[in-house]
Order: sequence, then structure tokens, then C-alpha cells
Amino acid sequence: MDLSGIEVWIIIILVVGIIASNLAVLKYSARFKMPQFGAPKKPNSDNNANSIDKAESATDNNSETKEKN
Repeated sequence: MDLSGIEVWIIIILVVGIIASNLAVLKYSARFKMPQFGAPKKPNSDNNANSIDKAESATDNNSETKEKN
């Protein structure tokens, strides 16, 4: 099996391209936060109730705006 010069260069370019793309993906994915393993934290009931109230008031405001139009 005798490889000509162009085939060797194509293989080298492909290998360098794969390595460069893997490094680019690694650099890009380093920005993401991974979920923490272990016992889940209990949600604060006060904060949860406030977020539900805010969501309901936002829904009420949207329905009142639609009724006025």
C-alpha cells in the first residue's frame, strides 16, 4: 500500500482538523455550569409563594389588557 503525497497531506489535514474542532468544543463547553450531584436543596416556601403570586398577577394583568382592547 503506497500512499502518494496528496493522500498523506489529506490525512494530516483531517487529523489536525479533528483535533482543532475538539479543542474548540471543549473551550465552548467550559462556560456551561454542570448540575451539582448530591441531595437536592429544599425550596424556600416563602420565595416559592412569592413567585406564584407574581406569576398570577402577571397573568391577571395580561387578561385585563386583552379585555380593554
